[in-house]
Amino acid sequence: MPAVIRHDWTREEVLALFDLPFPELLHRAASVHRERFDPTEVQVSTLLSIKTGGCPEDCAYCPQSARYDTGLKAQKLMAVDEVVARAAAAKAAGATRFCMGAAWRSPKDRDVAEVAKMVGAVKALGLETCATLGMLKPEQAQALKVAGLDYYNHNLDTAPEFYADIIKTREYQDRLDTLEAVRAAGLKTCCGGIVGMGESREQRAGLLQTLANLPEHPGSVPINRLVQVEGTPLHGTALLDPFEFVRTIAVARLLMPASMVRLSAGRNEMSEELQALCFLAGANSIFYGEKLLTTGNPDVEADQALFARLGLRPMPVVEESRTVHADIACAKPEAA
Repeated sequence: MPAVIRHDWTREEVLALFDLPFPELLHRAASVHRERFDPTEVQVSTLLSIKTGGCPEDCAYCPQSARYDTGLKAQKLMAVDEVVARAAAAKAAGATRFCMGAAWRSPKDRDVAEVAKMVGAVKALGLETCATLGMLKPEQAQALKVAGLDYYNHNLDTAPEFYADIIKTREYQDRLDTLEAVRAAGLKTCCGGIVGMGESREQRAGLLQTLANLPEHPGSVPINRLVQVEGTPLHGTALLDPFEFVRTIAVARLLMPASMVRLSAGRNEMSEELQALCFLAGANSIFYGEKLLTTGNPDVEADQALFARLGLRPMPVVEESRTVHADIACAKPEAA
């Protein structure tokens, strides 16, 4: 019987999972993963920065903030035709999901209208679509839903009690409010966080606890490993132990058994062996291609070679009633 979907995890329960002996934790996570997913399939996504830099926020990890001197040049919103061309190239390279990211605190209505055009055109290519544009008003979320958007990404970043150490220009509740607007519009949520920012294990547990106790589990949970960019306040932070990162992936899989768990930022600095452990621990989605917004990402050829060595294959996409989504092989309905 598949693991029950819960929304009432305590911090103590989550920490107890983190504290399990490593082989036991991976065994449990791999077993839960197999209940709803084919462990040989990995969702392949591409993320394009459609509007880069110049963000007024002060997120301590982010090179796109206008407050930090990182050498990143701000760029205006890309043209629709250019975005569609990049999406077509991503599909040709094997991607099945195309994510569009813009460095806004919150988009203007005219910006949302332009992104909606991009969404419709990318969806027409047969790709699953996702966008991350900052805080949304309910009517903006509805406009993106009408355009055909599948997922909206809005990360919690870290545990509530550590959040103010990382970001001061936006409240934690602001993030929760955007997620509520997205769910109310009928969009699926993509929501995760970043580890390796100097947080404690208990705070990593707090991030996953908060995600798992949302009214609905995010359909997609990106787990980012901090990419340290010179000029940002977090540059020089002590590196997170690789096994602790794998533990985080495994606990995310156990808490959110029906969600896609994505290896997101930081993969460029991971060994192939570390990535393989993450797949064993329940990660079943990656970003694919040259750039992850403004930081490096393994190239397509390297990813294809790794998949071949591990016997993995990209998760296919199917289209049903105008909704393009990842076809989760062996997927079973969520338990109540």
